[in-house]
Amino acid sequence: MDQIDVRQGWFGGNGGLNLYYQAWSARRTPLRGVVVIVHGVGEHCGAYRHVVEQLAPAGFALYGFDLRGHGRSPGRRGHINSWDDFRQDLRAFLRLVAEQRPGLPRFLLGHSLGGVIVLDYALRYPEGLSGVVAIGPAIGEIGISPALMRLARLVARVWPTFSLRTGLDASALSRDPGVVAAYRADPLVHGVGSARLGAELERAVAWVQAHAAELRVPLLIQHGEADRLARPDGSRRFVASVTAPDKELHEYPGAFHQVHNDLCHAAATAELLAWLERHLPGATPSSNAPRSARAGGQQDPDSTA
Repeated sequence: MDQIDVRQGWFGGNGGLNLYYQAWSARRTPLRGVVVIVHGVGEHCGAYRHVVEQLAPAGFALYGFDLRGHGRSPGRRGHINSWDDFRQDLRAFLRLVAEQRPGLPRFLLGHSLGGVIVLDYALRYPEGLSGVVAIGPAIGEIGISPALMRLARLVARVWPTFSLRTGLDASALSRDPGVVAAYRADPLVHGVGSARLGAELERAVAWVQAHAAELRVPLLIQHGEADRLARPDGSRRFVASVTAPDKELHEYPGAFHQVHNDLCHAAATAELLAWLERHLPGATPSSNAPRSARAGGQQDPDSTA
């Protein structure tokens, strides 16, 4: 396998906050496209090893940054002033990527909270995007106590930085115990969320679902059918509302929240790669029929998504 080079650096996010990023590319493989990764709540951009190992040797440069208040990036842990912080941070990062990798098609890939961020971004700023991928996006029922979410709504206006443990169940991330153990031992992971973050997430999800019909870039959603942290009903509802024909929903039986780190990661990342390759310039166009798939790429004839 071609050796993968890793670079790291910093860029200016919204309000001038310097955010940490990493980039990966295969040393001797000609580049065909760029995938920009947006991670989930409490984690960081270095948690996507299987995705990098599959896509980089196939000619994709991968870029990811630590969201403000996450990983190596500064900021109060698990807090934002407004959703626009996430949106403008991503916009600034995409400008950096375009400067470093000019002329290449660009795809967004977001997991969980990151899935909400990339869907919101693709709806608002589709220009220059060749497609958007969401893995286990948190656009439906989520695995955070409803009482905590109610508290977030009540407190967000008067004490926005008020923070509590999210209570995220790490065992629900993956069926691979090694992945769960590594997550629990990772010093860059945190389990904190502020009242403002919770309230802003709820508003962003409602907006994304309400505007799904306006999506105009190709869409792939990958979701574990047994995901307890972000129930797949939200993905099904979103895909059903998208009116553009180029949309696919791949569901993986028994899989948990991180399908890219679950026991099905080989099938999930292979299907991700195949989808990206179908959406490169000059590739054979995808079918115009919306698709719902099980692991391994078998179409589900009973799906209406």
